[in-house]
Amino acid sequence: MTAVSETDLLASIPDRLFIGGAWVDGSTGATIDVFDPATGERLKTIADATPADGIAALDAAVAAADSWAATAPRTRGEILRGAFDLLQQRRDEAALLMTLEMGKPLAEAQGEITYGGEFLRWFAEEAVRISGRYGSNPEGTGQMVVSQRPVGPSYLITPWNFPLAMATRKIAPALAAGCTAVVKPAALTPLTTLFVARLLEEAGLPAGVLNVITTSDSRGVSDPIIADPRLRKLSFTGSTPVGRGLMKQAADNVLRTSMELGGNAPFVVFRDADLDKAVDGAMAAKFRNIGQACTAANRFIVHSSVAAEFGRRIAERVGTLRIGRGTEEGVGIGPLINDAAVDKADELVQDAVSRGANLIAGGHRVEGAGSFYEPTVVTAVPAGSEILREEIFGPVVSIVEFDDEDEAVRLANDTEYGLVSYVFTENLARGQRMIAKLDTGMMGLNVGVISNAAAPFGGIKQSGLGREGGSEGIHEYLSTKYTLIPN
Repeated sequence: MTAVSETDLLASIPDRLFIGGAWVDGSTGATIDVFDPATGERLKTIADATPADGIAALDAAVAAADSWAATAPRTRGEILRGAFDLLQQRRDEAALLMTLEMGKPLAEAQGEITYGGEFLRWFAEEAVRISGRYGSNPEGTGQMVVSQRPVGPSYLITPWNFPLAMATRKIAPALAAGCTAVVKPAALTPLTTLFVARLLEEAGLPAGVLNVITTSDSRGVSDPIIADPRLRKLSFTGSTPVGRGLMKQAADNVLRTSMELGGNAPFVVFRDADLDKAVDGAMAAKFRNIGQACTAANRFIVHSSVAAEFGRRIAERVGTLRIGRGTEEGVGIGPLINDAAVDKADELVQDAVSRGANLIAGGHRVEGAGSFYEPTVVTAVPAGSEILREEIFGPVVSIVEFDDEDEAVRLANDTEYGLVSYVFTENLARGQRMIAKLDTGMMGLNVGVISNAAAPFGGIKQSGLGREGGSEGIHEYLSTKYTLIPN
């Protein structure tokens, strides 16, 4: 395709709400400014939804619910596949848009197009595989029919860090299952979701099936939607404290909920690990998306016999990463999403150093425009350091040492979170033991990136409930119905 300029691309993105198949202004005319975190400059001004706009979006989803549920699964799947094809045709536009509003390097944005697009294709295929069962009851007095039905109108709340993938990971299974939806993207990165809505509109999605509301008042807009008895499903990706609050609200109407919450991923390197693999895995698990991922490795738990060498190699690799705006060639580290994220990363590093940790690379904010923080490595991090308890969400490697397998397991599981873990060992039996012993919903064995549209994504403990992706993902939007037919 012909390269598009930043100015032309931004001009092509809708600046209004998508409700009932129409692009409409917010009820008060209020607006939100979207900024480039690499420069601090305004990218675009868009509509700022009110609580009334949120209810209007739910009205549209409810009005379209019966007809969409009755739409043939093949038709639903073909619309999703059509959106996938359109995304591939316009992937350069989508990648540039994500880099502009979120900051990730263009190469990573292209990777997100590949990953996020797969949810459209995967669930296009899953739409026609919704199944049930039929058979005699044990007493032989009747036939049991078990079928699956759409849950109903769904409210999908997405985060800022993966603007495309987090949208498609929720929208695609909801639509494939026959549910209508209202989507509320994060105010920091709403433009990509508007882009996705336009693609689905072009692919032939009927009016009201998908509605998008952008707002600076997340709580004010969300509360009446969640309290409305017509809503039947709530899906949220974000912080654990916010997720807890949403679950309490969802309890009033006994909503089906899916929660993908915080993480504190351990990255365990045993003495028999292939250090080349481990270092490559660490770079991917930590610095992908500038460390701003719930799956990012947070605590590097490394055997004492190899910890010094592992830290040295990571610091050496970190020194080659170029910091800059994601649109620039060769950039490996873009900006954090805002200044508050920089402050948090720096506070965690400084706390660890004040307790006795060794700073061997980085450790400083980058002066000038944009919200940049140096890729950082701290070793010998003492127990009790905040960096071992809190999700860093930044380009910081924190290394602690262990001496035996039991200690490694104890350190890895010493967290309220349980999203993902990474283990590097050449001992197959040890790898299998770690699968059984580590308290996480996902695990990478000798690999630093595990996300895949065909796999169930989700955690345990305070990292959430439910799964997104895989054959499991569509069932989050289906309810099971049992019918007995007497002989």
